[in-house]
Amino acid sequence: MKLKGLRWWVVGLIALATIINYIDRQSLSVLWPEIAADLYPDKTADEHKSIYAYISIIFVFSYAFGQAIFGKIFDWVGTRIGFALSIGIWSIATALHALAKGLLSFGIFRGILGIAEAGNWPGATKGNAEWFPTKERALAQGIFNSGAAIGGIISIPLIAYLTIHFSWQAIFILVGLAGLLWLIPWMILVKAPPKSHPWITPQEKEYILTGQRNQDVDNDGSFDEGYNPSVKELLSRKESWGVILASAVIDPIWWLFVFWIPIYLFEVYGMDVKTIGIYGWVPYVGAMLGAWFGGLLAQNRIKAGWTVNKTRKLVITIGCVIMLPALLAMANPGAPTIAVIIMAIILFGFQTAIGNVQTLPSDYYGGKTVGTLSGFSGMAAKLTASGLTFLVPILTMGGNYTPVFIIGAALAIIALASIWVLCGTIEPLKAKRWFK
Repeated sequence: MKLKGLRWWVVGLIALATIINYIDRQSLSVLWPEIAADLYPDKTADEHKSIYAYISIIFVFSYAFGQAIFGKIFDWVGTRIGFALSIGIWSIATALHALAKGLLSFGIFRGILGIAEAGNWPGATKGNAEWFPTKERALAQGIFNSGAAIGGIISIPLIAYLTIHFSWQAIFILVGLAGLLWLIPWMILVKAPPKSHPWITPQEKEYILTGQRNQDVDNDGSFDEGYNPSVKELLSRKESWGVILASAVIDPIWWLFVFWIPIYLFEVYGMDVKTIGIYGWVPYVGAMLGAWFGGLLAQNRIKAGWTVNKTRKLVITIGCVIMLPALLAMANPGAPTIAVIIMAIILFGFQTAIGNVQTLPSDYYGGKTVGTLSGFSGMAAKLTASGLTFLVPILTMGGNYTPVFIIGAALAIIALASIWVLCGTIEPLKAKRWFK
């Protein structure tokens, strides 16, 4: 049996995994007002926010180290088994949230969830490098990145609706089951990489492999595995640090909204869970459109003959320039409708940029190194996100969120500078002479 467009089926399943990933992680933030009232009835709103921040920091720290761990796991065992391990563990961890009784138990289950969910991103980046030619990678990245946005769009009203019929404990079990069901089509469809997959057509196989330009590093006309340096050599390249720094400063902007949109709407505008379900999904529409826009714009420019270097820098710059004034505008957004629209603009800019930031490892290195650099950059991003998460309750005492939005604007500027200063020319790298 041959299946046309097999690479699009693969990226579609990865996008679906990303949707499930975000439903799982968003459940806590949406349910937190009810969980806090149930488990901590005698504490104040600021104390509830601090407890939530501690649990979120545990998640992000675990997520950070999970990115490095799963980056290596995906390089060792491959995309198929790596995803099975990642989503299988995180789905069980989500269901176990139903047993949580306080900070310690939530912290343990959230930590397991963070480690396992982290595998989605280096796995997606590695899958992208395996299954797509260079000119389509930004679009593929945009497709599965839009899964994060769609997960946000779906999760907030879905969880709010489920609270009408189920307890918060039952909701965690239901969303955990969704990931386990995803494993069935994944294990059936993704049997092997495109080089040896029995269902891929010869035309698609040729199209994918000949389009992976960074695989012919020695320019001998035959495709090899690309430049795959040791970890020491990888970290000696300024381009690697450009990717790591860009990820480290841009990613906290996303997590600021992922963690705090429901809490922000609850605290600033006095919304209950059901009202949050009406408003809270709007910013993720902007994120979804930005993921598609960034991917399509990059693909369009490369097809028009632009270099990867020029294309990546243009699209990332556009994304950061969109975010900057919108983040500053959040200092005084006015009505809740205006606030969520401004958030949508911020997340549009973020997703426009991030898809192209995340393709940089595969632009520079061969397939055996992509997961490793993605893991390091993801770990750095989550460590900085955890730092900002720790600061939010301190900076927002009394419900004033202006300081964190100003920090977000500064991070967008640093991200832009790292791309233009450290990343150099974005093209396949070759080994340094003194390492030969």
